[in-house]
Amino acid sequence: MTERTLGLFEGYGIEIESMVVDRESLDVRSISDQVLREVTGADEWIEDHDDGPIGWSNELVTHVLELKTNGPAPSFRGLAAQFRDSARRLGVALERHGARTMPTGMHPWMDPTRETRLWPHETGPVYRAYDRLFDCHRHGWANLQSVHLNLSFDGEDEFARLLAAVRIVLPLIPALAASTPIVEGRVTGLLDNRLEVYRTNAERTPAMTGDVIPEPIFGFDEYREVVHGAIDRELAVLGADPILRGQEWTNARGAIARFDRMAVEVRLIDAQECARADLAVAAAVAGLVRGLVEERWAAHETQRGVPTAPLATLLQRTIRTGPATPVDDPAYADLFGFGPDEVETVGELLKRVVEPSFADAPELEEPLDVILRSGTLAQRVLDSTGPEPDRGTLREVYRELCDCMDEGLVFRP
Repeated sequence: MTERTLGLFEGYGIEIESMVVDRESLDVRSISDQVLREVTGADEWIEDHDDGPIGWSNELVTHVLELKTNGPAPSFRGLAAQFRDSARRLGVALERHGARTMPTGMHPWMDPTRETRLWPHETGPVYRAYDRLFDCHRHGWANLQSVHLNLSFDGEDEFARLLAAVRIVLPLIPALAASTPIVEGRVTGLLDNRLEVYRTNAERTPAMTGDVIPEPIFGFDEYREVVHGAIDRELAVLGADPILRGQEWTNARGAIARFDRMAVEVRLIDAQECARADLAVAAAVAGLVRGLVEERWAAHETQRGVPTAPLATLLQRTIRTGPATPVDDPAYADLFGFGPDEVETVGELLKRVVEPSFADAPELEEPLDVILRSGTLAQRVLDSTGPEPDRGTLREVYRELCDCMDEGLVFRP
């Protein structure tokens, strides 16, 4: 008997990436492969470990580990406790190496040209193929941690409704999730440096990332031909390793179709200070998407007709200024039921449309309320570090963030 494909909002897949750092210095530690092998007692190198409802897996570099739901969850109920318990077990394994996990979407002082170690084991050929094309010893590859939200769909009509809604929500995500204001020890002036380097890391193949906002393509066959086909053609011209061709995961837009799992994967959420905050942002994003899918504010046909360019422009602005970004496009405000000049900023829009109450997961209410009232994690980090922090100040603030991750606490300056 085949398993039924999950329909809209019947399944949520969550993936949360974290850095492995030294317990004292908080510099990155490239030991994730050792830890994965040790927790299972395996003789060979492994890339996945099942820890009950949560799985652990490798990433491109050996100072990052990913914790993820083992298959789609029917709701956000109980997920925070599952991630917290699994993270604590990971913490015990790391402590034996004098290491711990660090949250947020980028290490604040890592030098990727010097400290990057690519994953060398089973999937190593994939990462080496990427490295030959793009040089992965850069922030856009080696120093970024995200939360991926997978939203299920069943059939082409549900895919169209889901993708049309997701495209509209993507520019708002940095105003909820930005957590990366500091790169190589410096405050850059952007709240979401992870997304800035993410959107430019594959410039040799423009089709791979596109404008980050997906094109308005709502049919399976057309999507495969226009999106996947263009990527494969560019990779062929560059002489890329065949291992990269014909793969859905080479699509690096801010949301991608995963036909292999019948889900749209949202990739623009920076990792937060703890799993509870990660899940609060993911649940808020899912709620916004659901409101649009259900045509709460705008008809589906209107959503389908939204062009890519203004969404991409808005995203680039929220990457820089987050919730303070002006809403000066009446057509965009109208998608959420607001008339001209009815909302001034993205932050105000979010306060009025995001549902801060989660009936099935009340533990997520506090972190979302802090984000909406006190600002993104990036803003709260800057409130603590000031505009020109020295290394000692950074270590103090990020050690507190590590403690938040261990204890499941919301960071407050």
